[in-house]
Amino acid sequence: MNIARTTLSSKILQGKKDYFSKLCVDAVLKLNGKTDLQGIQIIKRLGNNMSDSYLEEGFLLEKRIGINMPKRLENARILIANTPMDTDKVKIFGARVRVDTVAKVAELELAEKEKMKDKVNKILQHNCNVFINRQLIYDYPEQLFAEKGVMAIEHADFEGVERLAQVLGGDIVSTFDTPDKVRLGKCDLIEEIIIGEDKLIKFSGVAQGQACTIVLRGATQQILDEAERSIHDVLCVLSQTVKEPRICYGGGAAEMLMATAVSQLAVKTAGKESVAIESFARALRQLPTIIADNAGYDSAELISNLRAAHTSGKSTFGLDMENGRIADMIQLGILESFHLKQQVVRSAAEAAEMVLRVDNIIRAPVRQRERDMRHH
Repeated sequence: MNIARTTLSSKILQGKKDYFSKLCVDAVLKLNGKTDLQGIQIIKRLGNNMSDSYLEEGFLLEKRIGINMPKRLENARILIANTPMDTDKVKIFGARVRVDTVAKVAELELAEKEKMKDKVNKILQHNCNVFINRQLIYDYPEQLFAEKGVMAIEHADFEGVERLAQVLGGDIVSTFDTPDKVRLGKCDLIEEIIIGEDKLIKFSGVAQGQACTIVLRGATQQILDEAERSIHDVLCVLSQTVKEPRICYGGGAAEMLMATAVSQLAVKTAGKESVAIESFARALRQLPTIIADNAGYDSAELISNLRAAHTSGKSTFGLDMENGRIADMIQLGILESFHLKQQVVRSAAEAAEMVLRVDNIIRAPVRQRERDMRHH
């Protein structure tokens, strides 16, 4: 919880970080130790306050159920497809079909209908009672599905279909000739719900039982977009923390602790290497300096006090930016993920090394060419 609160401290959700920290922790705990965030969906809806956001059990799809179809279905067997369900016409640019009489036009339309009917029958042979398609479903196939009591959902976006297939444990198919080899998705209940002024489809009791949806509410689209980015950052940090439970102290405490250890190593190292080691220590101390500068405080005084505290053995002390002083991070509950901090230091060191290598190449002197005297 403290790691989530620390991550949200610099975000737009800072004023409600306790509420959203609990919401994010509950969502990550439903993954049962997995780090794949596909099971957590974020849906944004205009209206109400940010505090009206909530965690919904199951998976929500931002689509509507077809006309004259059941709005609630239990023990669903779901076929997920990415196939054209419009009238099968000659899909060649500039192609024409010429007929002599109106009767032949009717025959052509009838042939198209029969072809679509055969396709629907092949779909029904999969023994599914729900058909979800990424592409449009035209009126005629939708009518055929309704007559058979099959719920049809059209135009589900690609990301939604991919995530839905993973959550439901089904395959995405485009041909229907081998129904015995297709794995259907399953869930206990499909129903249409209303959030705000919009209708959505809720999948409860999915095969991936830990799936859930975070519904964000807000006054403007900009607030919702920023809140989504903040929530995603927290979910990423928490999922990695579950995998690697070790933590470190925030507020610049970890960086100052590393800088102190590196400085001590520089003192013990002889030669020019000590200069490079001391430069690395100064770079580490720049991180808490930037934190203090961004908060509008006197970074020189705060960093000096923090350095003195760490030198005297107070290794858990960091920057308290709410009061503009140094304080014990354990008491304030400011913690960070060890895995994340480790990755930050590694990435920064690799980036600096890459820049230095490129800089050396740029500054390399031009090779002196000897004058060719063969033509003289």
